[in-house]
Amino acid sequence: MESIIMLVVFFALMTVIGIWGMRKTKTLGDFFLGGRTMGPWISAIAYGTSYFSAVVFIGFAGTQGWGFGFNALWIALGNAVIGALAAWLILARRTRRMTQNLDTMTIPQFLQERYGAKHLKPIAASVIFFFLLPYSASVFQGLGHLFEQVFHISYDVALILMIAFTGIYLVLGGYFAIAITDLFQGSLMFFGAIIMISVLFNKGGGFSTVIDTVTKNYPQHVPPAQQPSVLTILSLVFMTSFGPWGLPQMTQKFYAIKNEKVIPRAAIVTTVFALVIGLSAYMTGISAHAFFNLETVPRNAAGNILYDMIVPTILTTNLPGVLMALILLLVLSASMSTLSSIVLVSSSSVAIDLYPVQINDKTGKDRSVAMMRFLSVIFIIVSFLISRFRFSFIVTLMSLSWGAVSGSFAAPYLYGLFWKKVTKPGAYAGLITGLLTEITLFFILGPSKAPLAASCAIIASFIVVPLVSLGTKAPDKKILDKAFEGV
Repeated sequence: MESIIMLVVFFALMTVIGIWGMRKTKTLGDFFLGGRTMGPWISAIAYGTSYFSAVVFIGFAGTQGWGFGFNALWIALGNAVIGALAAWLILARRTRRMTQNLDTMTIPQFLQERYGAKHLKPIAASVIFFFLLPYSASVFQGLGHLFEQVFHISYDVALILMIAFTGIYLVLGGYFAIAITDLFQGSLMFFGAIIMISVLFNKGGGFSTVIDTVTKNYPQHVPPAQQPSVLTILSLVFMTSFGPWGLPQMTQKFYAIKNEKVIPRAAIVTTVFALVIGLSAYMTGISAHAFFNLETVPRNAAGNILYDMIVPTILTTNLPGVLMALILLLVLSASMSTLSSIVLVSSSSVAIDLYPVQINDKTGKDRSVAMMRFLSVIFIIVSFLISRFRFSFIVTLMSLSWGAVSGSFAAPYLYGLFWKKVTKPGAYAGLITGLLTEITLFFILGPSKAPLAASCAIIASFIVVPLVSLGTKAPDKKILDKAFEGV
């Protein structure tokens, strides 16, 4: 009963924020970037909540917590230091200033204007739409299963509920509504994670007892021959920490900040947030070695460990009902914030990058906001259909999506911010190399090596961009002067 009450209050609040956001959304810039007026706390939490979804709390925490043991904490540390702190300190200022200089709102727009490459925008927009669509569907699917288990309602009804409420506050209020809801959801995630890990470890006999038990049991549960190699750990840390630097739903947060004075404070807030969320999630997964043995760990009929069930089983077994309701909202918040950012960025790939601006001849109003709302609805509906029917090829695209998008954009985007000698052919080569490397290695190495494939794709792109740039025609000086003005 507690879960139902808290859920109703949660969804009611999301709806109110969506209506409030609609009143503040007049232009396309308002809808997509909140008018570039976001302060440090809102910007920081919006970044953090987009970073962490239910996948971290349920899938990653269980899989890496059990298989990696305490080595999983390197992922949490990398996410906080590289994915959060370094990203804000290195990327935010130049991204904010250069996107204003070039009058751009999206990564495809930035790449086109920065390199004077008119065909780069539609290519980049297509990559975003094609690979983030199944990523969005995977988040919907995970939420559907979560609600099915907790509330004992059908998977289809759960999907419809998720789509309805995500659509209400996103389609009505745009980025402003997303940012405000992220602040609320992020606060819930932050304090919920602290309470969760505190109660759980107390149930296990205290922090030191749990740590000692894990240290003793891990080598027995996962023999040395089965423990991850240094390369596996490094590739996963690299993919989840440096990879987000090239994801459009993450870089969008830098576009939207009010001014550059926001950056230092936002960097600190995001780092603390990432540390708490990451450490709480992975420590929960690691604690499985204290709460389970080889006989009691969740397994399927074939005897294989169900990694996605490790964390849910630990929590439902050891936490009281009211706290479980809070944890449910924590996971829901993590997923809905990530989902709304993905939907917004993916819709923009068509509404902003592929669809020309439409001005009403009679009123003079920009009709792009209406198109953005319409495409957000379409994107959500398509995500629902993919989640509902679970097309087999979409499952493959889900595994590919992170590496494909980050591998395509990280190098052209970062070189564009810092190096004046990168050329248009270099940008094209970097995007295409990253994309093809990810796809090729993914199918050669298999889904289990997806982090390694993604890491190689990003690195390959960073090598190709300067090699091609040094052997091709220098970039237009007018473009450079405009882009780097004041930088």
